[in-house]
Amino acid sequence: MRGRFITLEGGEGAGKSTLARGLAGTLEKRGIEVVVTREPGGTSNAEAIRALLVDGAVERWSPMGEALLLYAAREDHVRILIEPALKAGKWVISDRFADSTTAYQVAAGGLPRATVENLHRHVLGGFQPDLTFVVDLDPQIGIQRTIARGEGATRFEQQPASFHGALRAEFVAIAQREPRRCAVLDGRAAPEELLKQALDLISERLGAIHGG
Repeated sequence: MRGRFITLEGGEGAGKSTLARGLAGTLEKRGIEVVVTREPGGTSNAEAIRALLVDGAVERWSPMGEALLLYAAREDHVRILIEPALKAGKWVISDRFADSTTAYQVAAGGLPRATVENLHRHVLGGFQPDLTFVVDLDPQIGIQRTIARGEGATRFEQQPASFHGALRAEFVAIAQREPRRCAVLDGRAAPEELLKQALDLISERLGAIHGG
């Protein structure tokens, strides 16, 4: 049986990585083999492209340049890691996927939406997640969380408040446009509560998960 593909979306510091680890640990206890990955990244080629995207000056790449790099990384990620894992019956949880390109390069970066939609169709056809969680959080709180963790600011985290506000609005808008695929979670919730909400939605939308 083919596995399931779950993606986690949201702004910087929203809690996606913590949620991904919690989901993987719980699902594995229930007998499901899980692969946790991220974008940009997930394969050696995609991780090399990630370094090009997240390091350097804010103005290093145009939105179009970012989108092209992201889809080069995404094609490799899907072909080398995600699709083989799904065919093997594993569940894949990815910290970010194509919705982040729509938010970052389209809504916040100004790239035409049709350009990214066409790019996705040419590169990945109709490939989409089975379920997407949008972790919604005030961008100021998210950035404060990343600073508190002692992480260096990436090119994207250095963007102005208006950029991060546009991101947040677009992620919520994506969920509203595609309610069958997406669900919004409250990023202010404690990690254990966020995990419970996500697990309940997985059972509701993808079928009951037993054990554990």
